[in-house]
Amino acid sequence: MKFLRDLPPVEGKKIIVWTELDVPVENGAVVDNTRLEAAAKTLNYLIEKGAPILMIGHSGRPKGKDPSLSLKPVAKSLEEILEAKIELLEEIKPFESNLAMLENIRFWAAEEEKEPSFAREIARLGQIYVNDCFSTSHRAGSTMLYLPKLLPSYAGIALEREVEELGKIIRSPKRPLVAIIGGAKIETKLPSINNLARVADKVLVGGRLVFEIGNINLDPNVVAASDDIDTKDIGPKSIEIFSEIIKKAAMVVWNGPMGVFEEEKYATGTEAVAQAVTNSQAYSIVGGGDTVDALNKFGVLDKINYVSIGGGAMLEFLAGEELPGITALEKYYGK
Repeated sequence: MKFLRDLPPVEGKKIIVWTELDVPVENGAVVDNTRLEAAAKTLNYLIEKGAPILMIGHSGRPKGKDPSLSLKPVAKSLEEILEAKIELLEEIKPFESNLAMLENIRFWAAEEEKEPSFAREIARLGQIYVNDCFSTSHRAGSTMLYLPKLLPSYAGIALEREVEELGKIIRSPKRPLVAIIGGAKIETKLPSINNLARVADKVLVGGRLVFEIGNINLDPNVVAASDDIDTKDIGPKSIEIFSEIIKKAAMVVWNGPMGVFEEEKYATGTEAVAQAVTNSQAYSIVGGGDTVDALNKFGVLDKINYVSIGGGAMLEFLAGEELPGITALEKYYGK
C-alpha cells in the first residue's frame, strides 16, 4: 500500500479522494464534525501540494436520490473547516474548481451494484485516487473496488492512521484483551463476534444483539448479557459481571452501546460500562458513532486512549476480516 508521502509532484493533477462524509445531520446542519476534522488533514495536504480535488463519499443508505441525504450540509460544514469554497456536483461531470464534491455516491445505484463501468466513469474525472475513508472500506462498492485498478492509488492520512493504530492491537495486543460489542446489526456483527473471540480473551455482548443472537452457537470466550430491562438495557447482574471482567483487562475495544442510552431510563448499562472502561487501567479503543455519542453524553470520551472513526470497519479489521477497499489498494499498488 502506498501513502501520501509516496506521492510524486501533483501540482495541477486532479485527485479523486474517497472522503469520510457520512456524518450526523439534524435540521439541515452537521452536528458532529469528528470525521470531517479527520478528513481535513488529507484535503489540506493535497491543497498545499496544488492539486485540484474531487471528493466522493456517501451519507446514509439512500434508495435513489433522496434530498434528505444530500451532501449539501456536509459541504457547507467542510467549507468552514477548510476555509475554502466547495463546488457541489449533482451529476458526474468534469470539474474545474480547486475543490469539488460529488453528490452522495449512493444516489447512483451502480455504486452499490458494483458496476465496473461506474468506476470507469468516475475515474475519468481524475488522474490519481486516494482512499481516505476507513469507515466505508469494508463495503464493496464499485468505486472502492475498481478505482485502485484504474488509477495510481494511495491511502490518505486518516486511513493510514486507522490501519496503523488498529494494527498494533493485532500485532501486539495487551492481555487480557476484552472486546465489548453492543448495538444491533446482527447480520454484520455476528461474524465479527466469533472472529474476535479468537483474538480477544473475552467478548462481552450487550444491546439488541443479545436478543437477536438467540440460540446461535457462540465461542466459549463470548459472555452475553443474561438479564435485561424491558429488552432496552442490560440489567444489574450483567453490569456487575461485565465490570469485573473489564477491571482486569489490559486492553479494551468497544463498539456499540449496551442499550437505548438516549433514554435516561435505559442509559444505566451503557454508562456503567463506560465508567468501568475509563476507570480501569486498560488501554481503551472505541469506534462507532453511537458509542462515541454515548461516551460524549456521559462526559468520558476524553478518557479514551484511541477513538476510531470506523464502526463496522473497525470490528471487521480487528477480527481479521478482509476490507475490500484496503485490499484493493494493496492488490494493485503493492504493500
